[in-house]
Amino acid sequence: MIVAESESILDEPVSILKGIGKDTQDELNNMDIYTVEDLINYYPFRYEDCRVKEIVSANHDERVTITGIVQTMPVVSYYGRKKSRLAFKMLTGQHLVSVHLFNQHYLKSKIELNQDLTVTGKWDKNRLSITASSLKLNATSNEKQFEPVYHVKGDISVKNLRRWIQLALEAAKDSINETMPESLLKKYRLADRKTALQQLHFPLSEEDVKQARRRFVYEEFLLFQLKMQALRKTIRENSGGIQQKYDEEILKKFVDGLPFKLTNAQRNVLKDILIDLKSPNRMNRLLQGDVGSGKTVVAAISILASISAGYQTALMAPTEILAEQHVQSLLQFFGEMDIKLELLTSSVKTKARRDILERLASGEIDLIIGTHALIQNDVVFRNLGLVITDEQHRFGVEQRKTLREKGENPDVLFMTATPIPRTLAITAFGEMDVSVMNEMPAGRKEIITKWVKQDQLDEVLKFTQKQIESGRQAYVICPLIEESEKMDYQNAVDVHAQLVHFFQSKIRVGLMHGRLSANEKDEIMRDFAANKIQILVSTTVVEVGVNVPNATCMLVYDAERFGLSQLHQLRGRVGRGEHQSYCILIADPKNEIGVERLTIMTETNDGFVLSERDLQLRGPGDFFGKKQSGIPEFKLGDMVHDFTILEVARQDAAELVNSSEFWSASEYQALRNLLTRSGILEGDKLD
Repeated sequence: MIVAESESILDEPVSILKGIGKDTQDELNNMDIYTVEDLINYYPFRYEDCRVKEIVSANHDERVTITGIVQTMPVVSYYGRKKSRLAFKMLTGQHLVSVHLFNQHYLKSKIELNQDLTVTGKWDKNRLSITASSLKLNATSNEKQFEPVYHVKGDISVKNLRRWIQLALEAAKDSINETMPESLLKKYRLADRKTALQQLHFPLSEEDVKQARRRFVYEEFLLFQLKMQALRKTIRENSGGIQQKYDEEILKKFVDGLPFKLTNAQRNVLKDILIDLKSPNRMNRLLQGDVGSGKTVVAAISILASISAGYQTALMAPTEILAEQHVQSLLQFFGEMDIKLELLTSSVKTKARRDILERLASGEIDLIIGTHALIQNDVVFRNLGLVITDEQHRFGVEQRKTLREKGENPDVLFMTATPIPRTLAITAFGEMDVSVMNEMPAGRKEIITKWVKQDQLDEVLKFTQKQIESGRQAYVICPLIEESEKMDYQNAVDVHAQLVHFFQSKIRVGLMHGRLSANEKDEIMRDFAANKIQILVSTTVVEVGVNVPNATCMLVYDAERFGLSQLHQLRGRVGRGEHQSYCILIADPKNEIGVERLTIMTETNDGFVLSERDLQLRGPGDFFGKKQSGIPEFKLGDMVHDFTILEVARQDAAELVNSSEFWSASEYQALRNLLTRSGILEGDKLD
C-alpha cells in the first residue's frame, strides 16, 4: 500500500492509462486491479532469465536463452485444425540445434539462412533441440536480461500487463510516497519505495530483483507484525481483565496429591498461566504441547485455580468424543473434590439441557465442558472467569470470539496437541503469548515407527495378531470411508472386510468413521476401550480425543496420503500405557516427497521437528489441512524461506509498538496511517 492524497493519480481508475478501455478495465478488475496503485502493487511471481547461456552448461528441461546462426531453411508442418510446427536448425557454438516453434507459422518468411537469432525456450538435452517460446531476429546485446512474469486472467496478456505497469510507474513517479521510516531503510540498507518498485517490475540484473524483493518482503512482514503487536498491546492493556485471587494452598495440595511428578515444562507453563490469572490484564495464551506431554493436567490445575478464586470455567473441544474424554480425565483428577462439572453437547436432550443452562446461569456449575453447543445464544454464565479451547485451530476466529464474549473479559487459554512451527506461531497467532511443552513425562516409552511396502502386509498383520494374542489392541487407519474411483487409496469399509476375513472369528474387528452418529461412535469407542473390540478400523476421526492405554499398534494404510503432523497425531493414539507401542506406516509412495515424509517419520518422535519439516514440504496454507483465516497470505514473503526476515520484522515491530516514539514521531506517521486503515488503530491511539 502507498500513502497518498485522495486526489493522487494513484487513486485514479486504471482506465486513465493509454490502451485500457472498458473491456480491459473489467478484465483487470477481475484480477483485483482497480486503481493505478493496485496496478503498481501487482507483483511478478517469477522472472524469465533472458541472459544468453552456453548450451553445454544447460540442464535438461531447463528454460534457456541461446544465440546462433540459422543453418537450414524453416519448414512448416500442419496438423489438426489451426495447428502448426515450424522447424529449422541453428548453430550455437559448435552444436547444431533443432528449433521448434508451435503455431507461429507466420515467422517462416522472416527467417533466413546465416541469420543471427536469439531463441528462448525449453531445452531438450537428449535430442539437442529447443522448443521455443520466443524468437528475436538480429538481437542486440542491450536486450533485457530479466523479464517479469505475472499471473493473468481472461484476455489479459503478460506483455500488455508489463506495458501498463510501465505506464503506471511513469505516470505516478511523483506520487509514490515512502511508507518505511528512514531509520529502518538505513539500518537494513533497503532501497526506497520508488526505486524498489522499478527494480521489482523491470530489473536490469539479478541483484535488482534480490534487493527489491528483500525490501518488500521486510515491509510486508513488518506491517503484519505491527498489526499483531498492536492487537496484542490492545488485548493486554485495554481489555479490563479479571484479577483472579486463587487459593495457593488448594493448588499445592492438588499437585502434591498427583500420582506423578510434573515435568519442568509443565511447571514452567503453569507459572506463566498462574501469573496471567493473577494479573489485572486478560490472559490470551496459546499452549502448545506435543502428544502425551501432559496438557490435560495443566488444564486441570488452571481450572482449579479459577474455581478457587470464585469463578466459572468453560472448556470447548471440537468433537463430542474429545469433550467426553476431557470429562472422564478431569473427573479422575478432581476425584472427591466438590467441583460441579457438566457436559454440554448437541446430544444432550432438551430437558437435561434446560436444567444445565439454568444451573449454569445461576452459578451452580463450576466447570462446563462441551463442543460448539457452548457458544449458542441461550448459554449464559453467571461469572465466567476462564475459557479453555482445545485443538483451537479447528475453530474459526468468530467461534472462539463468541465463547470469549460469554463473560466479562475472561482469561483465555488456547491448547493444541498439534506442534505448530515457530514460523506459524508468530504469524497466525502473533497476538498471543505462546507457551510450549516439549518434554515428555518420565518413564514414557518411545513409539517404534516402521515404514513397510504394501507387499509386506501379511507380515504386518501376523505381527499385529501376536500383539493382540498377548492382550494388546490395535488401530488401523485408512484415508477414505468408501471406495473412490478417482483415488485408489485403501478405504475403511474394504479394509474392515479384508481384516474380518483374515482373522476369521479369532479377533473382533470394529469399524468407525465420520458418517456414523455420535451415539454409534460412542458405543464403538466404549467397546474398544473395554477390549470388546481388538482391532479398530477407522478414518482419522480417532486422530484426537481417544485414550486407550491398552492399544499398542497403529497401522496406517496409504500413509503417504497424510501430512507429517497428521501422522504424528495418529501415532500419538498409542504409547499411552506401560507396554511398548508400534506405529507401522504402509505405503508405496510415488514421488520423492512421499519417500522423504515417511523416512522422517521413522527417524524422530519429536512433534516440533516434524512440524517444521511438514511446513517445508507442504507450505503454510496446507499445514492445518485447510486454509485458516488466521494464516496470512503474503504477496512476496514466504514464511518458510524468509523466516529470518520474519523474525527480524517481529522484533522490530515489538520494539516500535512498545516505544513512545512510534505513537508520536512524524517519522512513523505513514506506518501509523496503515495501521489505522487496517482497523487496528483509531487515529493515533489504541482502541
